[in-house]
Amino acid sequence: MTTTYQDQILYERKRQHLTVFSQCFSPCGNHLVTANNYGTVSVFNLTAALSPNANESHWKPSFTFQVCRGPIYSIVSTELFLICAGTGDIKAYKWTDILKKSCKIAWTLSVPTGKNQFSDPEVNSIVYNTKDNVLYSGCGDKNNYSWDLESGTLKDTFSGHSDYIHCVALFNNSNQFVSSSEDGSVRIWDCRGGREAQHVIEPYKHEECCRPQIGRWVSCVSVDPGDDWLVCGGGVALSTWHLRSLSTTCIYNIGNSSPQCLQFHDDLIYCGGTQPKVSHLTMNGEVKTQVPCTPNSVFSLAINTVSENNKVLSVSGSSSQVDIFTNFGYRAFSLQAVP
Repeated sequence: MTTTYQDQILYERKRQHLTVFSQCFSPCGNHLVTANNYGTVSVFNLTAALSPNANESHWKPSFTFQVCRGPIYSIVSTELFLICAGTGDIKAYKWTDILKKSCKIAWTLSVPTGKNQFSDPEVNSIVYNTKDNVLYSGCGDKNNYSWDLESGTLKDTFSGHSDYIHCVALFNNSNQFVSSSEDGSVRIWDCRGGREAQHVIEPYKHEECCRPQIGRWVSCVSVDPGDDWLVCGGGVALSTWHLRSLSTTCIYNIGNSSPQCLQFHDDLIYCGGTQPKVSHLTMNGEVKTQVPCTPNSVFSLAINTVSENNKVLSVSGSSSQVDIFTNFGYRAFSLQAVP
């Protein structure tokens, strides 16, 4: 067997088993970044991909680099850095270096390791608070952490979940964030610290949300721009909760799909899960449409609100193809996450 033939087999195997867990856009809005289960980051030139003369060569990464040996589960962008989290340390790379096709690590954050742990806990979700320059991470050790990026130090540890954390999300107008977990709970925390969560929502204890044949975990959570409503789902049914009363207001009928990612945008909720489609939902429980997509399981939805010329919905998951929706109602083309 020749080396060339071996390379072809390895490439095909990688393409078939690739999963893109997370995406974000560059501060200028001209680039899309994806992170996958092989620990690789891929950078795409959106301006070139969306041009009238674009072809398949423009739908491939303009630059790729290796972050870690294991999966990257979450990435976020600040004005200066691309921050990657998953296996091992949280790592940051300067955008100025990335756009020059360089991959020097700017700084790292090490998640605390417990006494009975033999390896670093995975980081499943990160969000960035631009107001305070603070990063929040939800981890496999059941804890949330907040990090002061000015000093590069750990600020607070938020404990209370009894199983690993799937997702963290920020409130928009208050000093709060929310986390969802495999334990079936959604917990609302004060960003300024505190030993216990301010509020706890347990959807699986509500008959209308409970789906015991699937599970009780909550894999995704998001808060509307006005901080009035919270949407969450996973093993439990996708549901909306009124944050003042902490009561559920509607349940979405999206079939047997288990939601895995959520996005609020223009009075709609966009949801992806364990079926090859993106659901467009209203706040009153209506399923407006369900648009087919390439990944059989959707792990990430990203909407480019930075650049009006490059405003797209990007959908990724268990596929080497990243679907690009220019009007959100149909797939315009797919980027190739394997270079």
